[in-house]
Amino acid sequence: MQKYIQLKNGSQMPRLGMGAWCLGDNTAKRSEEIEALQAGIDSGLTLIDTAEMYGSGRSEDLIGEAIKDYDRKDLFLVSKVYPYNAEKGKIENSVKSSLKRLGTDYLDMYLLHWRGSIPLSHTVRCMEELVKQGIIRNWGVSNFDTDDMKELMEVPDGQNCAVNQVLYHLGSRGIEYDLLPWHREKDIPIMAYCPIAQAGALRTSLVKAPILNQIADKYNISIVQLLLLFVMRNDNMTAIPRSSKKEHVLENSRVLDLELTDEDMRLINSEFPPPAKKMYLDIV
Repeated sequence: MQKYIQLKNGSQMPRLGMGAWCLGDNTAKRSEEIEALQAGIDSGLTLIDTAEMYGSGRSEDLIGEAIKDYDRKDLFLVSKVYPYNAEKGKIENSVKSSLKRLGTDYLDMYLLHWRGSIPLSHTVRCMEELVKQGIIRNWGVSNFDTDDMKELMEVPDGQNCAVNQVLYHLGSRGIEYDLLPWHREKDIPIMAYCPIAQAGALRTSLVKAPILNQIADKYNISIVQLLLLFVMRNDNMTAIPRSSKKEHVLENSRVLDLELTDEDMRLINSEFPPPAKKMYLDIV
């Protein structure tokens, strides 16, 4: 399996990383969560995704502690700015606060967390300025649907958007109808969050699905690993599963050596068909 995506500026983005939603919220789990992040890095999961929103900065602070003894150039750090901070006079404070908590002087990727009331032209202008200053290496967006992306492309320098981070997993395939094909046409990668689905009834239904268990048994892998493989069958896509436990992070890392076949996908599609009409973005 291809392990990196080539970005527009020539840098490489890992295809599998680690999400950090809720990490840092529980002080009793801090050591366990740091151990999980470090185990992931040691196993090759060098992309770590966070946001100023996550725990009001506690996630970034936790990551900063976890990575302090690693060579910064070996990591790919992603953070996100609140929509209401995505304008001149505010975004500078947001990114500098994120950098301070992470203990670094630049981000590999900085994303607009979701679309707000600030004009896209203002936000893009700010992002481009941060790139010029060397504070960020790339910028992108999150939770943008097809019409949002098309509008972004009409903004000056909007075509420099390096990635769109959206929810995508086997139980939520809506982006396959029009957003994913549009991204393929424009050669803009997608970063899939919640690629193994959140806990709950949906996750349970996936774990218990006979066809998924049949395929997982064939490869002697877990359902979680199979769900990751489903997402990563898309060449221009990065997955960022979140886990606070070392054993789960290590389990995720092993999918880099596996791939699904056409027959596997035929079986999966028979039970979990792709969308036949436009479906608006899921965000949870």
